[in-house]
Amino acid sequence: MTSLVVLDMAGTTVLDDGLVERAFHRALPGATPAMVDHVRATMGQSKIVVFRELLTDETAAQHANAEFERAYAELVAAGHCRPVPGARDVITGLRASGVRVAFTTGFARATQQLILSALGWTDLADFTTTPAEAGRGRPYPDMVLAAVLGLGLADVRDVAVVGDTPSDVVAGLRAGARVVAGVLTGAGTGPELAAAGATHVIDSITDLPAVLEGL
Repeated sequence: MTSLVVLDMAGTTVLDDGLVERAFHRALPGATPAMVDHVRATMGQSKIVVFRELLTDETAAQHANAEFERAYAELVAAGHCRPVPGARDVITGLRASGVRVAFTTGFARATQQLILSALGWTDLADFTTTPAEAGRGRPYPDMVLAAVLGLGLADVRDVAVVGDTPSDVVAGLRAGARVVAGVLTGAGTGPELAAAGATHVIDSITDLPAVLEGL
């Protein structure tokens, strides 16, 4: 039985359309190709952690992260934010059947709320969290476990985790979730998600209900 589905946002329920890279270039206009490769390789992870890895100075990392969040927010406000087709219907269907839903993200709370507001999704999930609130971002299990604790679940094996990056998959496995599904609507490829240990690799979140029904 699945009691809780923990969903990533950008790339999983929200189409990214390259917004992360565009915001990154605005935050670090002089970024080297190696830096861009690192951003691509760490999709799904906490953005401040990524900037700390790229910039050895904490002040510079904090400044770059603030610029990134500002640039991403501007892109969202300009209308560059769309849901994955069918995502809302899947989420409302899950909740109607008694399954609770949580949203997680690698962004700060303000950016997460801006995305949810832009989509009209502020009341769509039962629980939302961020790396800063949960303790650590992906690939650590903290956000999944924060949802488990926050919603009072008794068993992590009743959880399904869905994301588009290997970091999402690793976080779900570390949390002990029974289902850890990788979706192909974002940054990760099928082989990458499978290699990370995904229990299922699906084309889109719209395939999730069939996975859960087949358990």
